[in-house]
Amino acid sequence: MIDWVLEFPISIRPKADLLEEYALVARALAAPARLMLLEQLAQVERGVEALAEKTGLTLANCSQHLQHLRRAGLATSRRDGKAVIYRLTDAKTLTLMDLLRVVAERNRAQVDRILRGLTDGQDAPEPVSRDELAARIRDGAVTVLDVRPKDEYASGHIPGAHNVTLAELESLLPRLDPATEIVAYCRGPYCIYAHQAVATLRRHGLNARRLEGGLPEWREDGRQVVRIG
Repeated sequence: MIDWVLEFPISIRPKADLLEEYALVARALAAPARLMLLEQLAQVERGVEALAEKTGLTLANCSQHLQHLRRAGLATSRRDGKAVIYRLTDAKTLTLMDLLRVVAERNRAQVDRILRGLTDGQDAPEPVSRDELAARIRDGAVTVLDVRPKDEYASGHIPGAHNVTLAELESLLPRLDPATEIVAYCRGPYCIYAHQAVATLRRHGLNARRLEGGLPEWREDGRQVVRIG
């Protein structure tokens, strides 16, 4: 039992114990590296080496952060031969991550400054809801761009979405129909690729918006996801 819990009267110890458990989850989130790892695990389960490569962490540092996430119940693991494969324990973690984003955007001026920097200082257009995008896809009235790396696109993407990285976007511009709205999406609440893609497209006079959420939220809605291979 944590020492500070012992300071409480016996009558409220159960509440203190609960608060300590909640705080354990909060502490597990209190590192940018762990948020990056959760973002990756929201795409697809991965081994430690792949996660280290994706996030730029050393193998030892990545493993240590994953242990924090596992102890807090945010990630779980399984063995595949000698490899240890991690995944999100609960899809509700996506909701928690998004709430962190919302609170930060509402109450941290620096967050607004950073986001404005991604959109050339302009107000970004309202994101497209997943329901709205699904309806547009059914009507054939939208071009959908998945701006994640190719391996993430292959592991699952929105039906009909075209995969294009930010580095490839300029070369795609001549093939985009200026009369059709473009919706870009990426990894979820912390991914900035869609913000950057939309800014580039709008700078070239195209009608572009980003999707609210990303591929993980689309999948958790129970919507169809296409895989390659």
